[in-house]
Amino acid sequence: MTDPTTPGTPDSTGPGSSNPATYPPAPPAPAAAPYPAPGAASGEDPGRTLGIVALILAFFVSIAGLVVGIIARNKSKAAGYSNGFATAAIWLSIVFMILGIILAIVLIAGGFALVGGLAEACNGLGSGTFEVDGVTYDCP
Repeated sequence: MTDPTTPGTPDSTGPGSSNPATYPPAPPAPAAAPYPAPGAASGEDPGRTLGIVALILAFFVSIAGLVVGIIARNKSKAAGYSNGFATAAIWLSIVFMILGIILAIVLIAGGFALVGGLAEACNGLGSGTFEVDGVTYDCP
């Protein structure tokens, strides 16, 4: 038996001794859970999250909603899914872009009409500052 109070005795089991201790082999490590392969069907639509993002973008930045919606729909279609969020985002983006173009045309036409009316009033009045019917015109 080894006396722990007197290290270095001949029956010691430490390093450099002639009587090394033998330990049983370690148990094998548990096997890790396998991860699914990339692109493997996991039961979830790969374009669903992008479809939701596209639907939100459609209300604020129509062109970005359209692009992300098309990408999401293509990813879902490639995986064999139907993505209603992406389809709705595509249609809403198109509608909002058309409404935005119509609104821009109306605002530009209204601005030209306003400037044209001001120019017409100034042509009739001449240069200077005039007040007509409570409206002040400052003509160059």
